[in-house]
Amino acid sequence: MKKLNHTCRNWLPLFCLVGLFPMGCSDTQSPTASPPDTNVTASSIEPAPSPGQPFHVDHVPEQAHQRIRIEEVKERLTPHSVSAPGNVALNLAHVAKVSSRIPGQVDKIMVQLGDRVKKDQPLAAVESMRLDELVQEYLVAKSKMDVATSNFNRTKQLQAENIISQRRFLEDRGQQIEAQAIYQHVREKLMNMGLSRQELQQMEHGSHLEGHKYLLRAPLSGTVVSQHIVLGQGVAAGDEFFEIVDTRHVWVFANLPIEQARRFQEGDEGQVLPRGGEPITARLAYIAPVADATTRTIRVRFDVENPEGRLKPNEYVEVRLIDQQNPALSIPLSALTMLNGRRGVFVQRNTGFDFVFVETGQEGGGLVEVTQGLTLGEHVVTEGVFDLKNAIMKPSAHEH
Repeated sequence: MKKLNHTCRNWLPLFCLVGLFPMGCSDTQSPTASPPDTNVTASSIEPAPSPGQPFHVDHVPEQAHQRIRIEEVKERLTPHSVSAPGNVALNLAHVAKVSSRIPGQVDKIMVQLGDRVKKDQPLAAVESMRLDELVQEYLVAKSKMDVATSNFNRTKQLQAENIISQRRFLEDRGQQIEAQAIYQHVREKLMNMGLSRQELQQMEHGSHLEGHKYLLRAPLSGTVVSQHIVLGQGVAAGDEFFEIVDTRHVWVFANLPIEQARRFQEGDEGQVLPRGGEPITARLAYIAPVADATTRTIRVRFDVENPEGRLKPNEYVEVRLIDQQNPALSIPLSALTMLNGRRGVFVQRNTGFDFVFVETGQEGGGLVEVTQGLTLGEHVVTEGVFDLKNAIMKPSAHEH
């Protein structure tokens, strides 16, 4: 008995160890899930809407509601604005280069660089022996023509009385025609040199050009922007003296992509926007019939009235044209806003306001075309958009 008890005492620790082993290798059963938090409501978790699913606002504070303005979605002419860089150039119809038409020597200069001149105003005087020769030829030709004309008129009277022969009549008539042709030829030479009819008439009545000089006159009103002569300078026919420009009329050139240029025609109204200045209304006067071989663009020209000289030739400007196309579904630009990274508008519903994502087209004149998302006759919010957007964003702010 004692032996048995001794044996049991020896094995007892082993049995205890075996009993503990299954407890350490027990089955790894997952813990029971905790009950849901009943304090979180469905309205406080705002899921991101799928494309096309609008946000909804059903309650707006009274103060904000008074700021909301609604406008109907309509089909309207949406002016499309086309802009392009341009440059100001001289209007060549208002540019003149004054050159000598006769050899001689500069005797007097009446204007200087930068002076404003009027049409026919004297600019310089040239002393020329060649002018004296032409004046002499002109006066002799005028005298011979007067004599030949007087003889022919007397011959016509005598022939009517059958006093002279037909041969005499024809001879006097030929001399009168020849004298008149020579006179006319010399007269045209002097007029091509710049002499006026009044000056020629004065010479015919005894007034001579003093010192064999003739005056170069301004062919148009404008500003002297170039001067190439000094006193005493010898000049030849064709030498340039002055350049005069009238900057009250200028051209503005720009290049438009071909697809944009096709929308417009000569006579359309546009705008020229100088840097730091007010827009200037201008008329589209020219559209090139041939595209530029390098840029594949169309060169256009605006005729601009510039009475105050606001535009300076060779300066850079911006030009703008408004294209009135066919009516399209459009809304005021103020109705658009961004939400969830996309553009959209608030649409009035019976139960409040829905935020609807839209696709837009051209903008202009405070309007924007809507190509997708709205239908004709719906009512969109044009004022108070921020209040509605703020009502949607508030729950998200409370979560954070």
